[in-house]
Amino acid sequence: MSIRHWPEGERPREKLLALGAEALSDAELLAIFLRVGVTGRSAVDLARDLLTAFGGLRQLLEADQARFCAERGLGTAKFVQLQATLELSKRHLAAQLARGSALTSPTLVRAYLATQLRHLGHEEFAALFLDTQHRVIRFESLFRGTLDSASVYPREVARRALELGAGAIIFAHNHPSGVAEPSDADRRITERLREALGLFDIRVLDHFVIGDGEVVSFAERGWL
Repeated sequence: MSIRHWPEGERPREKLLALGAEALSDAELLAIFLRVGVTGRSAVDLARDLLTAFGGLRQLLEADQARFCAERGLGTAKFVQLQATLELSKRHLAAQLARGSALTSPTLVRAYLATQLRHLGHEEFAALFLDTQHRVIRFESLFRGTLDSASVYPREVARRALELGAGAIIFAHNHPSGVAEPSDADRRITERLREALGLFDIRVLDHFVIGDGEVVSFAERGWL
């Protein structure tokens, strides 16, 4: 049966308008994005099939063009739409952060950093530079590759912080393995950075380690 013949309260678009987007399942939200199904399958049926084929929503959203377009019901136009939607989401989070103090929105900071780094297939070490009022100045990737104490340079981080006039920093890096638990090397790097930046009265407020669906905060662990 076509979705337009479903009871109104069960149609994804009408359900979203009545209850809000958070009330919809992954398949229902994806069905709204798809707009139409394929022969013999409604948009919701197709969405469920796609979630199963990709192994979940995140894997679908992060698929490359070739993998995405290989599935029935998808294609280049949908891939372009999806990339634009994801980029709008990132920019929306960045705009929200820019409006106030990062410390008043820890959940937003966590979500923004996870969005920036979670999908990468390599380790990347980044920083959210803040002013003395903890307002966001800039997000920048600083180091890429296997991270250890020899590949992260506190002097370079301090130089960039001074160039930007930062008064505080929040660090973040991803673990491509998906396991967010910080390593001993992560803790040593963070301590070296904290000590180096402290010489210039620049505070390290937190260091987030981003895994697959999990983010660990050094500050919450009491390590800063």
